[in-house]
Amino acid sequence: MACPYFRPETPLRRGPGPNGSMLPLGDEWTGTCHAEPEAIHTPEPDTARRCCNLGYARGTCSRFPGGGEPDAVRFAIRAARDGALHLYYVVERDHHPWAHGAMEYSTAEARLTGYSGPDLLRWQAEAYARSYLYRKEEADGREHGG
Repeated sequence: MACPYFRPETPLRRGPGPNGSMLPLGDEWTGTCHAEPEAIHTPEPDTARRCCNLGYARGTCSRFPGGGEPDAVRFAIRAARDGALHLYYVVERDHHPWAHGAMEYSTAEARLTGYSGPDLLRWQAEAYARSYLYRKEEADGREHGG
């Protein structure tokens, strides 16, 4: 579950095997913190790993806002067909659903289509979809002797 204020920008340490795929966004990502929109911040690598990529940073990250905001986002692939990934997301607070919904990622356009929600959620969903497609291509190459 990634932090809902994290904008993933570049995948970090992509490699073979399932370890990265177990991360909430499919890979570990570098990026920026948008917890304070007027002061966007690039977290230190350790903070990005522990808080931004894994979520539930309330009380751990000094930039995490106070109050009743959500503290994690998770994604899942519902289906992959007809040139699209059909995603489902759940935004959480204290391990309980806060908001949820469906999204569609066009593999041809390499972006979400028909989505008009918050940019941070879109950026995270697109990062998750890219990680999924990377792992799928990697697995397909191994199956075909690549």
